[in-house]
Amino acid sequence: MRFRFCGDLDCPDWVLAEISTLAKISSVKMKLLCAQVLKDLLGEGIDYDKVAKLTADAKFESGDIKASVAVLSFILSSAAKHDVDSESLSSELQQLGLPKAGVEGKNVQFDLEEHTTGLCKSYEDKHSALQDKLRETSLRLGQLEDVSWRVDYTLSSSELREVNEPAIQLKLQLNGAESGASETKVVSVSAEKFRVLLAELKQGQTMMNALQ
Repeated sequence: MRFRFCGDLDCPDWVLAEISTLAKISSVKMKLLCAQVLKDLLGEGIDYDKVAKLTADAKFESGDIKASVAVLSFILSSAAKHDVDSESLSSELQQLGLPKAGVEGKNVQFDLEEHTTGLCKSYEDKHSALQDKLRETSLRLGQLEDVSWRVDYTLSSSELREVNEPAIQLKLQLNGAESGASETKVVSVSAEKFRVLLAELKQGQTMMNALQ
């Protein structure tokens, strides 16, 4: 089954596996946990002490906490990435079959709708901000400032005969996407691999020219 929040693809198996973990906390704490995950996605950082307290009654171990944060992070960021409205997200999450579960060690049962309502309300409140943040941090590629190269020869001997084995050394001057600082990368490849690289770069350039 395909889901809009997954880009009209099947929901990843690991997300399906961790949904039952989310069912162990109340809908109120689900909303508070979503708030922490959203803060992290928006670059404000996550308070793991608060997360641990929110999940303490459900007796979450370290692995459960990390899994809960990871699955909520995926759902919220992927939904924003594919511009899914909160109502559609709620419907799709319910289709995933989050089971009813006891919470805080009691026999109280919480419906899936209560869980998704808390999650989707948090998502709706931060939908625009989350999309802006995703745009800001997407396609942050380093800029190539300069390229130099040279051919090196490695001398090897076999039965007193010397064989020259050429290798291409590329020196790349980059402007880091994150830091903005200039950095140098040195790559050494064999002549054969360099020919393959050059052919693929030419093919890529041809495709880009065609798009223009």
